Order: sequence, then C-alpha cells, then structure tokens
Amino acid sequence: MSKPTSNTVLPVHNGDIAPPPIPPTRRHRFAQRRKERQAQPQHLTKRTEWKNHFVAAVGEFVGTTLFLLFAFGGTNVANIPSVSITSDVNTSQLLYISLCFGFSLAVNAWVFFRVSGGLFNPAVSLGLALVGAITPIRAAILTVAQILGGITGAAIIQAVLPGTLNVRTTKAGGISTAQALFLEMFLTSMLMLTILLLAAEKHKATFLAPIGIGLALFIAELVGVYYTGGSLNPARSFGPDVVLHEFASYHWIYWLGPALGAMLAAGFYKFIKFMQYETVTPDQDAADTSTPMVPTTSDKLAKGEKPSLSRGQSSTRPIPAPAAPIVPVNQVGLDGLFAQEDPASTAFDLRPDRHGVTTERLDEIEDKLDIILAHLGHVSSVAGKSAQAIAELDRSVIHPKGESRRSRVPAPRHVSLDGSPTMHRLSLQDETDEATEYERDSGELDAPIALGRPRF
Repeated sequence: MSKPTSNTVLPVHNGDIAPPPIPPTRRHRFAQRRKERQAQPQHLTKRTEWKNHFVAAVGEFVGTTLFLLFAFGGTNVANIPSVSITSDVNTSQLLYISLCFGFSLAVNAWVFFRVSGGLFNPAVSLGLALVGAITPIRAAILTVAQILGGITGAAIIQAVLPGTLNVRTTKAGGISTAQALFLEMFLTSMLMLTILLLAAEKHKATFLAPIGIGLALFIAELVGVYYTGGSLNPARSFGPDVVLHEFASYHWIYWLGPALGAMLAAGFYKFIKFMQYETVTPDQDAADTSTPMVPTTSDKLAKGEKPSLSRGQSSTRPIPAPAAPIVPVNQVGLDGLFAQEDPASTAFDLRPDRHGVTTERLDEIEDKLDIILAHLGHVSSVAGKSAQAIAELDRSVIHPKGESRRSRVPAPRHVSLDGSPTMHRLSLQDETDEATEYERDSGELDAPIALGRPRF
C-alpha cells in the first residue's frame, strides 16, 4: 500500500477530516492490557485461582521464615551462657541499644516523611531506586547527604559527650566475616521489605508506616547488635569510623551486606507485584464495604450478559442502591400533620423520571403549611377571649354571602393515605376585609371558609 499523498482523500467524521489511525505497538498493547487488568476486577478462573494460592503460599513461607529468624535470633542472644568463650553478655544493654535505634528511626522518619521521605540509609535509597520509587539521580543525591549526616552525627556526639566515642560496629568473637555479611544482608532485607510494603505503596495504613519501620529496625537490632553491631546502614558504620580515623579490615561488609539485602527485598517485592499479590486478599484495602457495587462491563461479559449504559453512567463506578419511597410511619398531632417519616429525598427521588413524585411531595408539604397557618390564625383570633365566647364562636357559621355563620376556625384539613388533601379551596379573610379566595385545581370544590389572617 502506497503512502497517502497530498491528493489522498482522508475519512471525514462530523465535518472534520480525521487523522489516519496510529497502529499501536506491541509494548503499548501489553501495557494497555495490563492496565485494564489492574483497573477492573478479574473474573476468577482456574489459572487465576491457582496463581493466588501460589502467591499466598510464598508469602506465608517468607513471612514465617523472617518471623522465626528474628525471634530465634533474639532468644539465642538472651540465652548466651556465662561460660561462653566471649565475655558475659548484658542483654539489658543490647535491649537499650535496640530501643534507641528503633525509636529514633520511627520518630525521625515520621517527622521527615513528608520532607524527604525519611530514608536515612543509602541501602534504602538503593532499594527504592531499584523498584522505581525514586529516580537514580535522586538516590545518588540522597546517598551523599546520608553519608555526610552520619559523619556529622558522630562528630557531634564525640564533641558533646565525655570520653571516647564508642559506637563503632564490630564483629563478635566466634562469627566469621562471611556469616556477618549474610547476617547484615538478611537483617537489611527485613527492614527494606517493611519500607516497601508500608511506605512505598500508598494504602490505608501508610500514615502508620514509621511505626512499622521503627519496629522492624528494633527487632533487627535485637539480633544483630551482639554479632555485627547491627549496622544495616552504611552511613551508620562509616560515620563513626571517619570521626575516629579507624577502619576495621572487614568494614566492607557494612556496605555490601546492606546493599545485598536491599536488592534481595527489591527482587522479592518486584516478584509479588508481577504476580499481582493485591488480588489474593482484595478486601484488605477496601475503603467502604457497605456500598453495593453495580456489576461492571467486564463482569457482565464474563457471565454472557449484554452490558448497557444509560445517561452517561460509568460501568465501573460504584452506585448506591436507590432509596425506597418515603412512607409515613406514624401520624401524630394535628390530624397527621407531624408525621414521622423516613429521611429526606435522595438523588433517586430527584431524577427526571421522578418529577411527578417530587411534585406530589411538594403539594403535600404546601398543604401541611396551610394547615399550620390556619391553626396559628385561629389561635391568634381567639386569644384573650373567654371560654363562653370561644364556644359561641365555635357554634357560629360564616358564609361568604353572609347568609349563615360558622366557626372562624377552619375545618381540619384531613390528609388521605396517599397524601392528597380533601379540602382544596380556602379563603383568607381579615376581620374587616372581604375574603380573598384562591382555589386549587385538583379534587372536588368545597365551600370556601373565611379565616382570620395569621398574626405573628
């Protein structure tokens, strides 16, 4: 097919020349299908069901492994016998150190979370860059700032506290360099995974992420403080060594170990994201489970139904069920005037096809207001009169032509069950003026009744 020239006639749509369609690329089609799968609920198939089982099993395995790893590690440190080849271990001291690191991270991460993200760790910056949460340039800049912050913090403590700075990370006797490296890797992976699932992803518990991150560092320190000093952070180990001008031969493990841990956590996070772990327990982040959901187009197509849209209604937007019509429950006072009803009209009652119902409701409200004004006029006209005058007034009849007199009190306007009044013609008349009549168009016409003008 030859390329369109200047004389080529292009398709015309609504008077405008439509541009030639651009064929989507393979990457574009794949991204579009993935976006549609994430945006709309999937119809559970056997393949999806088994995939969810697999992801749940992997998550339980990794979660249980990490949980028991740190639980057993902390218990082992606390149960070190005094006859060990190393010196006696003061577990209260280790607990104090762990609490200091955990609470300090939780507080500062909460404070700076909205400023810079509250990372404070080059390994965390690396992990976030690997998953695409931050750009590589931002990660490099934050890494430099974090290393400088570690040096500054160690220098301040060296200056303001007496004695020699004693916060370096060192290995304990009996542990090899390889063991210390992998221990640092696993401890950092726990911290990094906590940050990815609590802070990097936005959900209902994101504002509580600093607490979870601080607790993750706390339990990691309980295990690592005795064996490796519990670094998990290159800036934490590099700062004191720079201030004291003293570097151990195995100092590199405090750089490589946390970096490997960040990569391990980032790889596992990318794996569960690729497997769409959100579909395993979809109710975890549900904002509101009380609002019924209208079936979407994909649900209808999966069930073989024909989707239908009307009035521009979206097929994926949750729509509340229509409210039931307002029905009087209990009529009390003034012949049902103050009827106890359901809540006021909803958007369902205000739809265009409900115009007749809305008009009837407004007519009913107007009739009840007329009754209120009539009763207020009666009370105003008879106020201050004796009981005998009131009785005489009740026995009198007033005719518009003056032929007979009846009570100035209007006959009670009874409201039928369907809400329509039985008296549709009413006259308002002052004590000295003639009655000014108005009539309603519905129902039968009754004899007009003269009323006293309400006085407020």
